[in-house]
Amino acid sequence: MHLIDWILVAAVLILVFSIGALTQRYMRSVADFMSGGRVAGRYLLAVSKGEMMAGAVVFAALFEIVARAGFTWTWWSWINIPVSLFVAVTGFVIYRYRETRAMTLAQFFEIRYSKKFRVFTGILGFCAGIVNFGIIPVIGARFITSFVGLPPVVELFGLEIGTHLLVMAVLLSTTLFLTLVGGQITVMVTDCIEGILSQMLYLIIIFALLWMFDWSQIMEAIGDRPPGESMINPFDSLKVQDFNLWYVLMAAFVSVYGTMAWQNQSAYNSSGLTPHENRMGNILGRWREFGKQALVFLLTMCALTFLMHPDFASEALQVQNELSMIPGEKAQDQMRIPMAVSHMLPIGIKGAFCAVLIMGIFGGDSTHLHSWGSLFVQDVLVPLRKKPFSPKDHIKTLRRSILGVAVFVFIFGACFPQTEFIAMWWAITMAIYVGGAGAVIIGGLYWKKGTTEGAWAALLTGSGLAVGGIIARLFLKDAFPLNGMQVSFFSSLIAVALYIIVSLLTCKEDFNMERMLHRGKYEKILEATGDTTLQHQEFAKKGILARILNFNEHFTKGDKWITTGLFAWSMMWFTIFIIGSLWNLIAPWPNEVWKTFWHITGIGIPVFMSFVTAIWFTWGGTRDIIALFRRLKVENVNDLDNGTVVGHQNLDEAISQTDISPKS
Repeated sequence: MHLIDWILVAAVLILVFSIGALTQRYMRSVADFMSGGRVAGRYLLAVSKGEMMAGAVVFAALFEIVARAGFTWTWWSWINIPVSLFVAVTGFVIYRYRETRAMTLAQFFEIRYSKKFRVFTGILGFCAGIVNFGIIPVIGARFITSFVGLPPVVELFGLEIGTHLLVMAVLLSTTLFLTLVGGQITVMVTDCIEGILSQMLYLIIIFALLWMFDWSQIMEAIGDRPPGESMINPFDSLKVQDFNLWYVLMAAFVSVYGTMAWQNQSAYNSSGLTPHENRMGNILGRWREFGKQALVFLLTMCALTFLMHPDFASEALQVQNELSMIPGEKAQDQMRIPMAVSHMLPIGIKGAFCAVLIMGIFGGDSTHLHSWGSLFVQDVLVPLRKKPFSPKDHIKTLRRSILGVAVFVFIFGACFPQTEFIAMWWAITMAIYVGGAGAVIIGGLYWKKGTTEGAWAALLTGSGLAVGGIIARLFLKDAFPLNGMQVSFFSSLIAVALYIIVSLLTCKEDFNMERMLHRGKYEKILEATGDTTLQHQEFAKKGILARILNFNEHFTKGDKWITTGLFAWSMMWFTIFIIGSLWNLIAPWPNEVWKTFWHITGIGIPVFMSFVTAIWFTWGGTRDIIALFRRLKVENVNDLDNGTVVGHQNLDEAISQTDISPKS
């Protein structure tokens, strides 16, 4: 990279680190370290959570999908809009979980089921999480190494060492520092700042790509494909392997089934000021993602054009020569688009994208480190200890656990030979936990007849099948008939069936859902714990739209506009999908029509959304960061709010409650 590029990267990172260092003074309790004091606003949640999906490994994963399926993946993904919309606007799972006041999912499991179940799920979730996370830092390091043009290997103390390992060590160490400084407070604030800066840089990169590449060049490069493997005509793409219609449908089911089950962002689930703020943060996060779509597709399509179009033949040859120097066929395939992007971006723009990638790495890795490190302490050590931690020792233990996770993922990434697509590896390792946990979460929050026995049956079966799938994939490779997404899908279906059947057979007494959710007479407990912002909300009784979108008394006029706008925007694309599908079944569109269609809907409209969301979320994120600091200054520190559960209640609630609680 040029000196100008390095200066741009350094300036952005210095700003992020400076703000991150200032947050340490606001961290005063376990609840602050774990959940940011539970005072985060909606924009802070939306932007900081979204930054986790902006790292180098996420771009690499999306590059793999788009480079294989092109625009057809977007078309088929529209079939899932009603399902994803339901999750977003209703606050499915997320809303009720926040009502439980649990800091971690396994803490909720102890409240709802038993301590033994909490410990087991804590261990299982932790192991699945760190294995899933294990490939992320190393792929990010390979991406950066290739992108900035570093040599594949360097000589150190007489030994040849992969340069990406040194880069991974630097990036992980930096991320570790940010995570340990102030826990979730630092992670949220720095990720939000990174997200705001990234959205501004997205616009610069997008306009540079539009200036550098002509749409006709892109269509010439990707338009000539074998029958059944089109990248622009969805109805001529059914032979595309892995990332096809069936992948999209199964992914939709697994995403709804596993809502909030995967704990790589666990702290955000308990960080919202109220359940309503958590819900609005999720809705706003959907809006923000629309602004990222243009960059991902433009980068991938321009990179493919750079590699395949005759106008760039000499530059593409240089990319192929450098790719041949990377050891491992899978690693070469993963780095093909990133290396093309590195060669095609001009001075300044390359530095802007590098800054986006590094900030995304910090955002994603810090969230992972915080989640998996804290979950081991909260869901394994805390429930097993006879003597509770003091607040000071508790935070020290959390920091040591996070350090241990960082060491593990470095060793794992350096040694593990990855043979799967990134997205497939994520799907199958997530299924180790989510395969059974999804049924346990949804049943526990919404069904009073769900039992501990049903939870054990679902979790053990779903997880066992997923582990069997991993072993089969490792040893049989392509001879095994199911890919990672298919293993996850079928494991989940079987787990749901077992949860229902076993619960019905073993249920002797309905669970006290009102107490767990702090509703009715149990709202009085909240006053004693100091969490008075958590109040049950009565849903609106009038209006069809209000019923569909679950408006309640806490929805302001602005909230209603934001939610209704998301509903209308999403349903517009679903309508286009339905009409377009019927039209093509009767009179198929020629490729020229599809080229124009994607020029408008795949590039033009997303570019406009990038501009709108950059302004919108810069304002909202900045406002919420300021509000966070104001709330933290005046918060009442509650040392009993540390994740301990007594008699199916959080510790501070059990001690505060006198004559309110009947037998559960």
